[in-house]
This record gives sequence, C-alpha cells and structure tokens, in this order.
Amino acid sequence: MSQRTRTEVARLVDHTLLKPEATAADVAALCEEARSLGVLAVCVSPNMLPVRGDGLVVATVCGFPSGKHTSAVKAAEATLAARAGADEVDMVIDVGAALAGDYDAVRDDIATVRAAIPSPTVLKVIVESAALPDEALVAVCRAAEAAGADFVKTSTGFHSSGGASVHAVEVMHATVGGRLGIKASGGIRSTEAALALLDAGATRLGLSGTAAVLAGLAE
Repeated sequence: MSQRTRTEVARLVDHTLLKPEATAADVAALCEEARSLGVLAVCVSPNMLPVRGDGLVVATVCGFPSGKHTSAVKAAEATLAARAGADEVDMVIDVGAALAGDYDAVRDDIATVRAAIPSPTVLKVIVESAALPDEALVAVCRAAEAAGADFVKTSTGFHSSGGASVHAVEVMHATVGGRLGIKASGGIRSTEAALALLDAGATRLGLSGTAAVLAGLAE
C-alpha cells in the first residue's frame, strides 16, 4: 500500500452529507469541519444549496439516489444546482437501463445533463458499480466518457448492493483512467480502505466519516 500523507489524501476528499434528515445547521457544521480537515470539497443535497463554501469546492447530486428520473428532470435539477452555486454535480444513471444493456440510453441520459451544465461545472456519473457485472460497468464508463462526463463514481452509498470496491475501481481505471476522474464512494470507513481504493486508481474519495479516515495518516 502506498504511502500518502494526511494532507495529500484530504485534498482528494468530498466531505459528504446526504442523509435525508440533514438540517441547515448540519450542513454548516459539515462545512466548518471540512475547512478544519483541509479537504477539497463538500457534497450536499441540492435543496441545501447555496452553502457558504469559503474556499471549498461545492458538490451536489441529481437524480439521487435511484436514478429513475427522466433525463429532463435530471437536467433541470442540475441546472438549478449550478445556478445555486454548485461547482460539481454527481448524477445517478438509470441502473436498470445499464443492466438491460441499453447503453445508448445511459449515454443519452448523461449527455442531456452534460448539455445542461457545460464546463467548467464538473459532471460526475454515479454508476452503482456494486450492482453491475464487469461488462456493464465497462460499458457505462465508456458511455459516460462519450457523453462528456468528467468523472465516473462508484456508488450513491444508498444502494442495497453495496458501495465502493477495489475491484470496481480497478475496472473503471482500466476503462477510462487517465481521461476521466474516478470517484470512490460508499462504505469507505477506514484509512486502509481509502488507501486501497486510491492505489486501485481512484482520484477522488466520497467520505462521510472523513475525520476517522484521515486520523490514520501521518502529516
């Protein structure tokens, strides 16, 4: 396992609060903690925008957590989020379409959101990697690249199939690594797990228990 400093890993973290019961006070506390931890970004639900980022990258989600929204609704949600100050939007694909092999539909869904939030807004595509066989995971990563996404992301953290895995990140990295960013998220609770995912090719981490993960690293 590679040696990484606490500061290096912190700058790869989206400090995340997407619980349905989150309050404005919780989000304010999240941002304060994010600044104290030195992380790159915070990720919050779209109705919590705008937030006082004060130097933090602000990320949000759309089509979350099921992905079973029409493309027009996802695009509208992403547009509103960008107008409210989101620098990055993490959208959920239609996992059912991917499992059915309808990768054109997956690509077109992503492309609709991409058109709604052009660069410099960053678009991350949540693929629910734990729910997909490798063949489908490769295909949806390729669809995300074809549609103009900036990142592929493993998981919402809300799917019953699970969250990030080293194997999934390795597959994603082999498919689009070096061209798209790879965000590992969902169930990452230890320093060892975070480092293993980074070693596998992740370039960003979505963490809710950020302090505990970073506590295991030296400066």
